[in-house]
Amino acid sequence: MSDTVLSPSLERALEARRELIARLEAEQTNAYRLFHGTVEGRPGLTVDHYGKLILVQSFHDTLPASQLAEVEAFYAAAFPGSELIYNDRSPANSRIANAVPPDRKELATTRREFSELGVKYWVQARHDGQDPWLFLDLRAARRRVMAEAEGKSVLNVFAYTCGVGIAAAKAGARHVVNVDFAESSLTVGRDNAKLNDLPVRPRFVKSDAFAAMRQLAGIGQAKMVRGKRMPPFPELAKHRFDLVFMDPPRYSKSPFGVVDLVNDYSALLKPALLCTHEGGTLICCNNVADVERQAWADQIVRSAEKAGRTVREMEWIMPEEDFPTLDGNPPLKVLLLRV
Repeated sequence: MSDTVLSPSLERALEARRELIARLEAEQTNAYRLFHGTVEGRPGLTVDHYGKLILVQSFHDTLPASQLAEVEAFYAAAFPGSELIYNDRSPANSRIANAVPPDRKELATTRREFSELGVKYWVQARHDGQDPWLFLDLRAARRRVMAEAEGKSVLNVFAYTCGVGIAAAKAGARHVVNVDFAESSLTVGRDNAKLNDLPVRPRFVKSDAFAAMRQLAGIGQAKMVRGKRMPPFPELAKHRFDLVFMDPPRYSKSPFGVVDLVNDYSALLKPALLCTHEGGTLICCNNVADVERQAWADQIVRSAEKAGRTVREMEWIMPEEDFPTLDGNPPLKVLLLRV
């Protein structure tokens, strides 16, 4: 990353967000992206605001010390009292590569509270994982879930820290189930739930997504497959939901199945559809930038037809203005289906 002056780009990005930030703050939201470098002048550099925490991350190259000092000075002036942590994620595996300065270690590993659309969440700049505990580009999707959720049953698959499920519960869903294979993520989700005055107690299920969806769909999950015993999984009764939300990783392989958003989204779509009531809503996500939006939508419609379900309506849910794009095709694609 070249050692050039960053402040003008940071200033332009902040000015472009002034109106949005004011609207978000009025909605009890103090978490948003301040700088989206791919579009705003420094590819691979992102700056996110979570309450008092400003999280700077670089994904292509290490941020030089002079530029990091410049970033710190800019946001210290723009957001007095904020605390900044830098995560260098430029290695090929996206693992955080830089040590935290001793005087910031406690700051980096301390939980802090922030809010989005009146829902409270925890954030921590450094933890056992790599990614922030709430992905801000999914705000528009969580907003839509909250608009849809009142009085409905909601299944949140690949739930991570359960942001969608907590938002649904806050909005008045009558039944919420969060499914994720990582106990550490579900623990954060439970703690997020405790932060909020929720009218319903969400359920948190530690399970492989395939095993959970097959059981909820009524297909069933065998304990022996091709003569091999499957890893332990919780037994779940058949249960269809009014709204299913699915945000899978790009690629993941387990004894229960393969998640492959580029080559085989249909493997996920069929059990997700079968977990959804006739006339219900399925919201699908695909975060692979190289997947063309319309081609993915066409694949979903074909896969639904093969599964015996008709897509009656489709609606794109676009990230909000703090995630600008050059061509109107954001890397994160979120598609709402009435099925």
